[in-house]
Parts: sequence; structure tokens; C-alpha cells
Amino acid sequence: MPGPLEGVRVVELGVWVAGPAAGGVLADWGADVVKIEPPGLGDPARSFGSMFGDFPFNPIFENDNRSKRGIVLDLQQAEGREIALELLDEADVFVTNVRLAALERLGLDHATLLARNPRLVYGAITGYGFDGPDKDKAAYDIAGYWSRSGVASLLTSPGNHPPFQRGGMGDHTAGQSLAGGISAALFQRERSGKGQLVMTSLLRQGLYTISFDLSVAVRFGVAMGVADRKSMGNPCVNNYCAGDGKWFWIVGLEGDRHWPPLARVAGHPEWLDDPRFGSMPERAQHAAEIIEELDRVFATRTRAEWGEIFDAEEDLWWAPVQDVDEVMADPQVHAAGGFVDVPDEDTTTKLPATPVDFGGTPWAPRAMAPSPGQHTDEVLGELGRSADQIAALREKSIVG
Repeated sequence: MPGPLEGVRVVELGVWVAGPAAGGVLADWGADVVKIEPPGLGDPARSFGSMFGDFPFNPIFENDNRSKRGIVLDLQQAEGREIALELLDEADVFVTNVRLAALERLGLDHATLLARNPRLVYGAITGYGFDGPDKDKAAYDIAGYWSRSGVASLLTSPGNHPPFQRGGMGDHTAGQSLAGGISAALFQRERSGKGQLVMTSLLRQGLYTISFDLSVAVRFGVAMGVADRKSMGNPCVNNYCAGDGKWFWIVGLEGDRHWPPLARVAGHPEWLDDPRFGSMPERAQHAAEIIEELDRVFATRTRAEWGEIFDAEEDLWWAPVQDVDEVMADPQVHAAGGFVDVPDEDTTTKLPATPVDFGGTPWAPRAMAPSPGQHTDEVLGELGRSADQIAALREKSIVG
């Protein structure tokens, strides 16, 4: 199952998560991704294995770098840069999230590479974009995506500190966006014969994430308030806690449609005839007392018990707030393809799947992430280097 991008050649110069995530999606979709790493420790994301505990493996790195081929190349040396350019001369796609100024110093900026290889699709993820005063400013996703874009602020309840994002949230969504943009550029190249620059940023990804709010702000000049579960204007869209301490969401966005089943499962059918609760505006006016009563009701049973009741009620839409263990045990997660088995020598290793599938050209992971320089000899051989030439490059620490 090679995937829809079989035959597409990609060179990745990526660090940490965002760039490798984009390359990882393309690799999952069948592209031949050659990952360039520097001598020494390689991609700094290899340090995740020790950063979060004394793990024998590095699943965070493995997940974004599976099915790639790895080459160690010293781009600080002229011969190393020349090898990179040879790879890019034969490539369809270049993926990077290295800062723009560093790419220019290396001669790997988009203007240089597109002039040299006009068919190249140059995919870049930056922190804040290609223009403006902060175009060269460093940014992890917690800065560009989470903090500066407004995402964290809109998830901060009044009087509380901003919440911490989970690792790689903005990086992975930006990587997925770049993979989609690269695919569109490859399609356009089939028509025009020309590659182009494709770019996104952590900031832009964050802005799009909260475009629901921003569209209102730019249109009307007002900010939508941050939700408070105790006073939600529509009690049918709120989170509640069961008697066993497990939370769930009621997701009745259409208040007039979803209010009757909520009143029935709560054991208060009389609410349907109560003039205080007869319409959306009236329920919003009395939301605090409705939610307070629902909290008392939902505390009388376990979440599993409520789930059976909810599922038996037509038009009562809900979902459990699951922890990681519950997610991994959820049969629907597995049925939906949430995990894949990656070939790992004589066995397989289960890892999270990237989120897009194809009915006609299904993909499957081909290998675990490469060790540093695992495919250096193989890739250089494809460029025409002999074993003696490769040994000479290695002796000069140009390759590893």
C-alpha cells in the first residue's frame, strides 16, 4: 500500500516537530522522504526520549519520522551544502522549518532553490511568516500558535492562569496544513510544469484555529466572551460531572431541538412546560439555576450509567471527556484508524496515525524512524558516490 504520493521525492531539513510533522505526513502518504540531520546529536527532537523521562525509546520522535530515510550531512561545510543541492536538484519537494536567516546563509532559501530547480515545491513553516518585523523571531508552537495568536487567551477562564497546551499541538496542525498545501502545489505543477513556494506559520495556524472568534471581531469589532460552565447561555452545550467524578459534554447546539431530551433524561419533564425555560432567551436568563440543578442530577449516577440513558434518548448528543487510557481503550478510536502498526524489524510498533486516509490509494507506514545517518551510504550511492568517495567524505566529517 504505497499511498497517493508514491514516487514523489522529498528532502526534509526539519527540526523539533513542525517541519518533521509535515515530512511525516508526506511519508505516510507514500513519498520518499530523505531527512537531513546535522552531525552530532542530529535533530534536537531526538532528545525527547530523555526530556520526558528515562525512556528506552523515543515515541515522540518516532511518530513524526517513521517511513523516512535518514542522512547525516554537515551543511556548514561547502561539500556538505553541495551534496544537499544535488539532492534538491532531483527532488520534487523541499520541507523545512529552519529559520529564514539560517536558510539564506546556507544558500537554501526559496529564491535560490527555485532559481536552480524551477520544478521544486518549496514548503516552509515559520513562526511568524515571511514578512514583517518578527519574520526571523524564534518561535515554538507554544509561542506562535498558542500564545500570540490568541488561542490560550480564549481558553482561559476569568480569574485563572492560561492553560498549558499539549506538546506539538500547533506543530502538528501546521505540519498537516503544509502537507495539504504541498499536495496542491504538486497538482498545480502537473498543469504548469513549475514549482513554487508554499508557506504557513505557527501564527497563521493559530489564527485560523480561532477564526470563529476572529471573524466576529473583524466584522463587528467585538470579542466573544470566554465560556464559564456555570452560566452557559445554552445549558445544552456544557460539560457536567457524573457521580464517579468523570466528566462528559452534552452537545445540543440547537437549543430548542435538544432541550426536551435533556429535560427528560434529567428527570424533569415538567421543565418543558415551565415558562421560565420556554425559549432560548428565557433559558439563557435562567441558565445558572438550570446548570446548578443539572449538576445535582448528574451527580447521582456514574458516567457509564448516564451514557446508557443518553444513548437511549433520541436527539440527546453527548461525548465522554476521556483520559489517555480511555482513548487507547476506546473501540471507536481503533475502528476509525486512530493507530497504525509500524514495521519494526521482526515485529511492529503501534503509533498514532496521521489523520487522512484515501479509499483508492491507501497508505501504510513502511519503517520506524531512521537512526542518525542510517541511509547515508544508500542515498549518496544514488547520487553516484562510490564507497571510497563516501569513506573520504566521512573521514572529513562531511557526512555521517
